[in-house]
Order: sequence, then C-alpha cells, then structure tokens
Amino acid sequence: MPGIRSAKLDAIGLQLYTVRSMLSRDAGTVEDTLAKVAAIGYREVEFAGYFNREPAALRATLDKLKLTSPSCHVGLDAVEAGFDATSAAAKTIGHKWLVVASVPGRFFQSVASLKELAQRFNAAGKRAKDAGLRYGYHNHNVEFKAVEGVVPLELLLAETDPALVDFEMDVYWVTQGGGDPLALIEKFPGRFRMVHAKDASAAPEVAMRDVGAGVIDWKKIFSQRKKAGIEHVFVEHDQPGDAVASITASYNFLHNLSF
Repeated sequence: MPGIRSAKLDAIGLQLYTVRSMLSRDAGTVEDTLAKVAAIGYREVEFAGYFNREPAALRATLDKLKLTSPSCHVGLDAVEAGFDATSAAAKTIGHKWLVVASVPGRFFQSVASLKELAQRFNAAGKRAKDAGLRYGYHNHNVEFKAVEGVVPLELLLAETDPALVDFEMDVYWVTQGGGDPLALIEKFPGRFRMVHAKDASAAPEVAMRDVGAGVIDWKKIFSQRKKAGIEHVFVEHDQPGDAVASITASYNFLHNLSF
C-alpha cells in the first residue's frame, strides 16, 4: 500500500509584536532582533510599526537576512486618511497585505454599525487592490460577542467582498472568544489568507501559550489550509515571558509539524 503523504508548512513567519520589547530598545536593536529571528529559522515577518526605521532601510535589512514581509498591521486611519503614505511604505518593504488589527469598539454596538464597518472595509479593499495591494482584517475576541443575535466576525465575512477583503485568523482569539476555527473555515472557505498561530490552555482558563504548548489541534487546522486559503502563518505571543525562548519553541513545533 502506498504511504499516506503528509504535508509541512513551507515557510513560518513571526508577527514582530511578539518581540516588540527587543525592537524598541537602543539603536541597532531592530537589525539585531531581525537577525535573531532569521537565525531561529523564520523566513517571513509581519510588522506592527516600523520602530523609527525608514522603509528603505528595513527593506535592505530584510534582503540581507533573506527575510520577506508579506504583511503589516496598521490602523484603520492608515488605510483611509493615510493611504498614500501607508501604501508607499508597504511597496518599499515588500508587503502585499495591509491588515487592520483592531477597530474602535463603537463598531460592535449594533448590526448597523457592523455593516457600516464592512462597507468601509470594502472601500479600503478597493483602494488597496487598485494600488496593487490587498486589504485584510485580523480578529480578536470581541468579534465573537453576539450583537443583536449576530456573530460580528461572521457578519463582516458575509458583508465584505472576497475580491477585496481578506481575513487573518488569530486562532487563539477565535478559541478564547468561544469560536471554532474549523467551523469558520467550513462556512467561509478561501477567506483566511493568513493565520496567527498562538496556542491556548484548556478551558476554563484559555490562557495564551506558545504554539504546541496548548490544546489547539494544529494538525486539523493546517490540514484544511487549502480550503481556508491560508498562504502565510505568523507565530505570535502577546506577552511572552522570554521572547526569544517563546518564538524558538513555537518555531520548532511548527517546523516539525506534519499534517
């Protein structure tokens, strides 16, 4: 009998928010930190701010370290009022996606305000597409607190145009918020072009953990990667005790994972 073929992740990325304390120290640490990230084995990074570095200088550092940065996290204002500057920086560094990581809480007050947000996402997505970029949205847990009987993330997925708006599934926040990553993939195939990989301890605590140190079934999730549309996986931990130890443990788990 032929053996069952197993798959592995092609490239593993890191959301640099995880190592922000290292990046924001004295001069030189941005380049030093990126070098440490590359030495662990990461091939991609996702920015959340540029730490007082010019886009061209960051691109030169990435190129030197053989890193790429498919995505960055920005505020909603940066893709609306500040689009020109945001897109220019993105193109210099090599981003494909501009991802809004959170929005003001007022949007989660009613179905009407959520629909307004979805239309703003569509408009931002159209502008990004016209500029040769992609627009995306990253969830936390607020998107799973029902509003007028509706799950906000599901409304945003349903009311946005797949040709214009992608989603970055933060698997931990889906889980912590009471959602089901696999059910979302089943209901909205092809919408989750990126994933934030961070683990969760068992209920009722559901605390953030390094990838592989919790109860999330990564084999099942990544076995559905084609259905989900996943192109990039970024490790993240919001409050790591030891950032280098955390990103090393998560990288090693994902690097060795077959599914």
